[in-house]
Amino acid sequence: MSIVQDWLAAGYDWLKALHVISMVAWMAGLFYLPRIYVYHAERAAVGSELSETFKIMELKLFRLIMNPSMIATWIFGLLMVFANGWDWFVVSYWFHVKVVLILLLTWFHHWCGKRRKDFLADRNEKSGRHYRLMNEVPTLALLVIVIMVIVQPI
Repeated sequence: MSIVQDWLAAGYDWLKALHVISMVAWMAGLFYLPRIYVYHAERAAVGSELSETFKIMELKLFRLIMNPSMIATWIFGLLMVFANGWDWFVVSYWFHVKVVLILLLTWFHHWCGKRRKDFLADRNEKSGRHYRLMNEVPTLALLVIVIMVIVQPI
């Protein structure tokens, strides 16, 4: 192990705590933003005061909570991987599933960002039903990730 890995390993519990805290904040945003989109699409006429209020809510949630917490989740997660070394990664198939789902959540995060820009420009073409369905993506990913991390079935 390198000096950096030793240092990270010594603070591993702190890395894990910070990873979980940032992940919870990120997931809260991933659950809430599509729900705001449902109401924005269904209840706020383009140019209305309500539509402008939703735009501010969406912006603040995305930029002030979701972006920083996604970045922090990635940083603390990668630091934990580095602290553990790469050997365990090769044989930890549960972790491979987790990584694929984290990549899916990262894609979903950026998809939400694109939809925010559509609303901002008053050119949303998606229905409230579409956002309701998409709102299930982070829920399903979280269920599988938690099972993979806690149970490690594969």
